Amino acid sequence: MANLYDLAYDLEKGLRESEEFKNLKEAYEAVMNDESSKRMFDNFREIQITLQQKQMQGEEITPEEVDQARKTVELVQQHTGITKLMEQEQHLNNVINDISRIITKPLEELYSDN
Repeated sequence: MANLYDLAYDLEKGLRESEEFKNLKEAYEAVMNDESSKRMFDNFREIQITLQQKQMQGEEITPEEVDQARKTVELVQQHTGITKLMEQEQHLNNVINDISRIITKPLEELYSDN
C-alpha cells in the first residue's frame, strides 16, 4: 500500500507539471512583469481580501466599498492580461475541486451508506 503522503507529493508534482498550472504561471508572470498591470492586479486583490476579511469578521461592508469594488472589477475586466490570469486561475481551481471530489469519495460513500 502506498503511503498517502507520498501520493500527495506525487499529486503536487503532477499539478506543477500540468498544462493548467503552466498556463496560470505564464499568465501570472505576464501580469507581474508589466508595472501598470501589476499595480492594477495588486489593487484588485487588496480590495478583494479586505472585503473577504470584513465578511468573515461579520463587519458591515459600506456602500462606498461596494462601489469601489464594482469599479475596480469593471476596470480589471477590461484588461486582457488580468482577465486571462483570472480565467486560468478559475480553470485550475476547477481541476483542484474535481480532484478534491475524487479523493473525498471514500468518505462520501462511507457516510452515505448509513
